Amino acid sequence: MKLINKSMLTAIITLSTASVYYAQQTRDTVDTRSKDIEQVVLTGVADIAKDRKTPVAVSTIKAAQIVERLGNQEFPEILNSTPSVYTTKGGGGFGDGRINLRGFANENIAVMVNGMPVNDMENGQVYWSNWAGMSDVTSAMQVQRGLGASKLAIASVGGTINILTRAADKKREGTVTLGLGNDGYLKTLFAYNTGKSANGWATSFLMSRTAGAMYLDGSDFEAYNYYLAVGYKPNDKHDFQFTFTGAPQWHNQNFTNTIATYLDMGDGLLNGVKAGDPNRKYNSNWGTLNGEQFTTNRNYYSKPIMSFNWDWKMSERSKLSTVAYASFGRGGGTGVLGSINGRNIFSLAKTADGQIRFDDIVRWNQGGVVQSFNPATPNANEPINTFPAGAGINRSNNGITMRANVNSHNWYGVLSNFNHQLSDEFNFSVGIDARYYYGYHPGVVTNLLGANGYLERGDANQPAGYLVTQAYDPTPSANPFAKAVKDKSQIANRNYDGEVLWYGGFGQLEYSKNDFTAFVSGAISNQGFQRIDNWIIDGVTVQNGQTVNRKTGFKDILGYNFKAGGNYNLNANHNVFGNIGFISRQPFFNGVYPSNRQVVNPNLTNEKIFSTELGYGYRSSDLRINVNLYRTEWKDRFQRRGNITIGAVTNNYAEISGITQLHYGAEFEATYSIGKYVDLEGAFSWGDWRYKGNATGELFDDNNQPISATSAPNVTLNLDKVKVGDAAQVSAALGATFKPVKGLRINANWRWYDQLYARFDPIAFDSSLQTATYTPPALEKGALRLPSYNLFDLGASYKFELGGRQSLILGANVYNLFDTTYISEATTNNHTDLKASNFTGTPAQQATALANYNAQGTWKGIHQSNSVYFGFGRTWAANITFHF
Repeated sequence: MKLINKSMLTAIITLSTASVYYAQQTRDTVDTRSKDIEQVVLTGVADIAKDRKTPVAVSTIKAAQIVERLGNQEFPEILNSTPSVYTTKGGGGFGDGRINLRGFANENIAVMVNGMPVNDMENGQVYWSNWAGMSDVTSAMQVQRGLGASKLAIASVGGTINILTRAADKKREGTVTLGLGNDGYLKTLFAYNTGKSANGWATSFLMSRTAGAMYLDGSDFEAYNYYLAVGYKPNDKHDFQFTFTGAPQWHNQNFTNTIATYLDMGDGLLNGVKAGDPNRKYNSNWGTLNGEQFTTNRNYYSKPIMSFNWDWKMSERSKLSTVAYASFGRGGGTGVLGSINGRNIFSLAKTADGQIRFDDIVRWNQGGVVQSFNPATPNANEPINTFPAGAGINRSNNGITMRANVNSHNWYGVLSNFNHQLSDEFNFSVGIDARYYYGYHPGVVTNLLGANGYLERGDANQPAGYLVTQAYDPTPSANPFAKAVKDKSQIANRNYDGEVLWYGGFGQLEYSKNDFTAFVSGAISNQGFQRIDNWIIDGVTVQNGQTVNRKTGFKDILGYNFKAGGNYNLNANHNVFGNIGFISRQPFFNGVYPSNRQVVNPNLTNEKIFSTELGYGYRSSDLRINVNLYRTEWKDRFQRRGNITIGAVTNNYAEISGITQLHYGAEFEATYSIGKYVDLEGAFSWGDWRYKGNATGELFDDNNQPISATSAPNVTLNLDKVKVGDAAQVSAALGATFKPVKGLRINANWRWYDQLYARFDPIAFDSSLQTATYTPPALEKGALRLPSYNLFDLGASYKFELGGRQSLILGANVYNLFDTTYISEATTNNHTDLKASNFTGTPAQQATALANYNAQGTWKGIHQSNSVYFGFGRTWAANITFHF
């Protein structure tokens, strides 16, 4: 399946997206002695930390390092040797990588492209598959841990990742690259830069295609990347940059499975894996349909960004930097509607090698006889489809239909920063940050799987339902302005929109004299949220006891932050710094309108983040050392617990308040050059990330009315001192680059992760579930600690000089060199040493349940019932690049 053909390429280049100008030249080889971004602290609207001046903990990855080491890894994985960073491949699909920084996940890390925020305005997420192409056009990637240097009112709880793209006035050169990797990975790339002309014009262009499969079975993907930058500098006062970039892609995805499932699929009957080892390649989401790979879950998206940047040097002391940008996201993710005789698609019996039987599902949807769908009766025929909605018509509870939840958006913004040097010591900045976001969230059918149609009954305006017969192809459109859904009469499963209006201002005062620098900054923003449900009837539909309308009206919430810090250079080698800050952050969209309803959360409160940090640095010609101590407290997280049973009523809920996390730790980072031939680098981070105190919940019935404590127990989450899951709290890394002869580079890297705990829902610690005979396991055991693990990577490259500016570079990398089997993530917390009282029922039933539980066995001390992601085994990538 192809995303873009030759005719589409012309259409792609008719738009332009962009980034803020940043004049960082890319090098063909890595200079490990120059780790800084050699620019001033502020470059346009991008807040770039400068070594021994900006008082934040920072690590910088340059373009040549990305080219040399990334290969076919996920883009965030280039940061995996950075202190307090934990990256995984998530489910293992292309672009499904995840990153945690100081124990905080993607939605709590501010990701910027040249200073422009890219976190989703509804949920704060960053979907790296939408940004995979950035690795091709990045000049540098700077990780600012903690508060970061950005002046914007952004959610940098864990830190800030600023991706700096190549500028249009890069020197004149061209590049052609061919990359290969495991499982059919193939990448082709062409890039060309004109350089700056005599009259100030410059252009940079890049186009690439990447396709193949990931390490997992059933993980095919195809992705493109395009980048166009046009720069114009008519004189020393004005500089204009116009850029357009996007990365349309589709990729098949994977879910967690239990350890027992991986072991069952790895008993020697599949892919040559020897008995006793888990089959790390197993993917439970796929099968074949008409002889071709088919999956329940495919992500498809195109998120082109265009921007126009203007830097105006108003005087020797004043400068105005402005960027106007727009993003047009189009795409979504597929899933499954319906069931067969009460069983969802994952409960149906699969093939002997664990694949979904899509051809048999088609047969059943068409009224045919299918054998062995029911795992309990493996030799019996499945009762045929009775088609209650009409011949060949699927419903939400009868027949299986493939659907896609569309998550498209239009996003417009402007950032403007005025900088004025008040004196030789004082520098002042002030600016605005305005954004408007409209998200489209309909659902569509992507495959009827042999049925004639799907009966949709979710629209209250059409209570009898309507027939959906159109199936959409789950691949992104080459047209960034394409409508989310062409025919609104064919919407299925859901139909709502989200609207976010953001406007704010920021200011910063800097002081710099001799060896001392300091700053104080503040920002304020108003976020207005509106939910639009196109399937309800104005003034008639009732939710939570309230009559609601199609449009909720905007709910405005104010947020702000305050930061201050200072750096002192003790001498030419030593410096110390510190910073402190407070953030009052607005809740996400689903916190304002919980449970996908039109009713505003009656207990809205901002999250509060208080952070402090101390740092020390040492610099010499060969040795660089950074040491940081930090403490971050995150309070008033929103959490809702639903489906609480009180008497005969089951649909009560609780609004949880007071959830607090406390993260503190230490970080060490160093590089050392031994002459011209060996460069060493190392990092170590230790963290203690725990929940602080217990959280309480206020009970409500389905009519949104408070329930008195006398008629029901209070909901209390016993979270105090429970370890935070989802990232390794202790890690170490060592790396070495050897340069034995001119042009040859060999790099080796070792990483170690420890105190990695499983992800969990805080609701599991609800003490109100405890009775005289039953104790929730989480209350006794806490978070599940996973086994520590080590990984080794090895790579090499050789550069052939061909004369003039021409060169040929050969490179290869092997990841997880020793094929280590390890768990990278877990989503359940099933401990091994449970008691009978951790199970419900009579004493006899509890004893039986405990015996059955213990009989399931363990793997490396972890109970086999846990749902996990195994890390990839040994993988490889190689490339050949021609520079001219």
